[in-house]
Amino acid sequence: QVQLVESGGGLVQPGGSLRLSCAASGSVFSIYNMGWYRQAPGKQRELVASTTSAGSTNYADSVKGRFTISRDNAKNTVYLQMNSLKPEDTAVYYCNADYQPHYYSDYVHSWGQGTQVTVSS
Repeated sequence: QVQLVESGGGLVQPGGSLRLSCAASGSVFSIYNMGWYRQAPGKQRELVASTTSAGSTNYADSVKGRFTISRDNAKNTVYLQMNSLKPEDTAVYYCNADYQPHYYSDYVHSWGQGTQVTVSS
């Protein structure tokens, strides 16, 4: 069972930056997709950015040019560099991963516990 542990959230002023980290721990054969979602109060959870083990990336239109997702496969860690933050970026940010526990297993989808990002002056 893989556990995803996020860190790096907090309070930042508009225009500021934050870097989120998510480390996957536990027994795992391979991790395919890793990514970040967010959920603001009263809204549905939405994709922010994702990356595959080969390095392909995908971003929500609202964060393109401001956020950068990166990944360290050796450490099973994914990062989200968030620049030029706006109040509308305020949300709980969740890490997720698609992984195989064993070489013969189907992929399993896992979520982290979430980290709060608040953009406010």
